[in-house]
Amino acid sequence: MTMNARELHHFFSLRCCNRAQWEIRAMAKEMLKICRQTAPLLFAEAGPSCLRGKCAEGDMCCGKSEEVILELGNV
Repeated sequence: MTMNARELHHFFSLRCCNRAQWEIRAMAKEMLKICRQTAPLLFAEAGPSCLRGKCAEGDMCCGKSEEVILELGNV
């Protein structure tokens, strides 16, 4: 698999979300951790939309944005 930084941001926005399947979410969180260690400035804002404001899932929102912020803010 090959991804550039733009595609990684898109991947993290979809797959770090609580509504993503748990297996892909676990892998995405590990990848996000590695990316943030490697390029902290580039990936500081990476993750699901609820890290930056309103959830992109709309009515299908998991309602756990505070938990997600606590968990992924420290990855």
